[in-house]
Amino acid sequence: MNNLQAAQAHPTRVLKTVQVFVAEDHAITLWGLCRLIDSSRPHMEVIGTAKSCTELLADEAASRADVILLDLDLGGENTAGSLLALREHSPARVLVLTGEDDIGVHRDVVMKGARGVVHKSEPADTILRAIDKVDAGEIWLNRSLLGEVLGQLTDAKPATPKKASPDEERIASLTRREREIVCTMVRRSGAKQFAVADGLGMSEHTLRNHLTTIYSKLGVRGRLELHVFATSHGLGNEPIPGS
Repeated sequence: MNNLQAAQAHPTRVLKTVQVFVAEDHAITLWGLCRLIDSSRPHMEVIGTAKSCTELLADEAASRADVILLDLDLGGENTAGSLLALREHSPARVLVLTGEDDIGVHRDVVMKGARGVVHKSEPADTILRAIDKVDAGEIWLNRSLLGEVLGQLTDAKPATPKKASPDEERIASLTRREREIVCTMVRRSGAKQFAVADGLGMSEHTLRNHLTTIYSKLGVRGRLELHVFATSHGLGNEPIPGS
């Protein structure tokens, strides 16, 4: 069914012409792409061209395009680095055109916002189909590339858990009761030891035994060093465990 037949079959349906902006620095290739796209009128048409990133970002037509067909190597400049600026300049979906075979490069441009990658060696009808699919909101990657890219995205090794610092390990070794004692010692730093023990509901002798264990676990010597260590790690400000 052609466009006229489609319009007759669906009289209320508005046929949309895909507005394509072509960014390509090789004159022959640019000419060929424009001829190819315009040959599919009224379904799609070229509304502007650029031969450099500067021209592309300055051209008002690019901001009106539905799809920007973007050569990855534009005037000797890798356009992957301009994708963010391009997305801010234009709401168009970007389809990258490249002769690059490196899967990592393809994945990189997709991660930076391109909606697809089409290789320059693809047949003309494939390029037109890629433009059409990207305009429709789909991602365009050839089947083998799609599998490899998705594989790299989903099979990425999980980040190595951050190893606890020696001080964090020492703090983690404290029991709930020992942390409660440390918190109380910090909060009542000016109080006599017997008064701290009384507030904790234990004898001064029992408190001394606890403190000996705490000093050993934290690697401190005496009440002053305990206070410095605890305050520097926020132990005096945290809620007392179990309270």
